[in-house]
Amino acid sequence: MEDGSETGYSAFWEDVGANFPSLKGAASTAYYLDCERTLLQTFSPTLAGKSVFKTDLWDEAKNTEILRWAASQGARPFGIDISFATARQASALVWNDAPGIALGDVRCVPFRSDSFDLIYSMGTIEHFPDYDIAAAEIFRVLKPGGTAIIGVPNKLDPFLRPAMVTALNVAGLYGYGREKSFTPWELRHLLESVGFRITGISGILFIPGWLRMLDLLLHTRVAWLEWLTRGPVRFFASLYHQFPALRRHGYLMACIAIKPSES
Repeated sequence: MEDGSETGYSAFWEDVGANFPSLKGAASTAYYLDCERTLLQTFSPTLAGKSVFKTDLWDEAKNTEILRWAASQGARPFGIDISFATARQASALVWNDAPGIALGDVRCVPFRSDSFDLIYSMGTIEHFPDYDIAAAEIFRVLKPGGTAIIGVPNKLDPFLRPAMVTALNVAGLYGYGREKSFTPWELRHLLESVGFRITGISGILFIPGWLRMLDLLLHTRVAWLEWLTRGPVRFFASLYHQFPALRRHGYLMACIAIKPSES
């Protein structure tokens, strides 16, 4: 886990970008992407022509490539990451059109105010204590009338993932650094405090955290055993689609936030 200094924080994520294994191709990553696509299609059904900004590029470098998917739907993609290695890996993907990728921190976004139609921030702001500054920056760079989909770990996850993460962090076995979880009320209050109007609450990854982690462990370390988790992952994916009410109980919970139009 990274130390508390800004230098330590940056060095930690640079190491993650350079050395963390790719999670692409795992069954639970395919489920993750399916959830993200469903979330975007539900709350921003028309992506063509929209400027879409992502607050980190972890997914593009290591996981679902959701920003690249949005670009394939006609969106104009933009993104930042604090890690040069992660930003470089994201830039190296095959894009329909060159994305606007920059090195940067969500607490100090290197773009002008009122720049983007849609902002997608899934699992970013919880990794440092000044998440309120990050929320204010997301509000600043979103266009009036624009939508932000902001997701964080769900403190009320029925499978108790926050407790598991705490235990793994204490044991030095959690590879994603500091991570704060939120209740829906806490996230809503945070976003409203910086000026957002909340229009919905949803989520992704209704699945036990241990199953996602086991699936990734097998995928990256013992690939010939991946079949063990493929069926259980597909079971939870089917629940996610058959029972939409379960979505807000995923281990990543998201608020749909609108920046009020200027009068």
